[in-house]
Amino acid sequence: MNKQELTEEEYWDGRWERLKLPVEITKDNARAVTREMMNVFEMYLPKQNGLRILEIGGAPGKWLAYFKKHFHYDINAIDYSGTGCQKMRENFALLHLEAKIYRSNILTDDLSGLTPFDIVYSLGFIEHFQDLSVILEKHLEMVRGGGILILGVPNFLGITEHVLRRTAPRMLTTHNLQAMDLKTWDAFEDKYHLAPIFKGYIGGFDLHNCRRCEKRTPLNRLIRLFFKALTRLTREIPFLRKYNSKYWSPYFLVLYKKG
Repeated sequence: MNKQELTEEEYWDGRWERLKLPVEITKDNARAVTREMMNVFEMYLPKQNGLRILEIGGAPGKWLAYFKKHFHYDINAIDYSGTGCQKMRENFALLHLEAKIYRSNILTDDLSGLTPFDIVYSLGFIEHFQDLSVILEKHLEMVRGGGILILGVPNFLGITEHVLRRTAPRMLTTHNLQAMDLKTWDAFEDKYHLAPIFKGYIGGFDLHNCRRCEKRTPLNRLIRLFFKALTRLTREIPFLRKYNSKYWSPYFLVLYKKG
């Protein structure tokens, strides 16, 4: 494992090995927070045939399928998991989509031969690295001037962090919580000349991340059951989706224009 990485390649190989195909993101199968991500993309991303989009950490390709079908982009993916790359190939074949897939480690492999892309994104990726500056620079190297960078991470700050320190402390060690803080990105904008297109927490009041549980003690099981019930209840109250905060929203998303 590279010293920057908080998770190992074997972890991702095992995760993708168990995955059943095909998978893709659609309005019909998306969870509430995923639909809100789609709303942001539909509001701010250009609808132009042939734009080249790259997903870093692309397995299993469900978001790329969405971008191909909805925006008609040329889709590309980089992933260092051999199993993940194979799953993407199988997934795109089942969905009858063409894509270019590169098995590479963006931290250690030379990717200078790739032509910069119009849009580069990763979702649930950068928070698995210790030095956010290093991984952000690797993303930006692959964005053309004037292109768009998209970064999304689950939000474990606020109430969720306090709960997970008791119920899932090992999982927290594989996530860099700085990636989930607005202040971190305020500093990066000046350093890397990034113009915000959209930046903020999404999903409203939704504490489904609190349901994670490693230590199955009686109290932790009770805590998990409480947040499962709370999640079901709050999803039946649509107006709670209007109130976003780092203290209770489940996801953090930024879109930047590269200067």
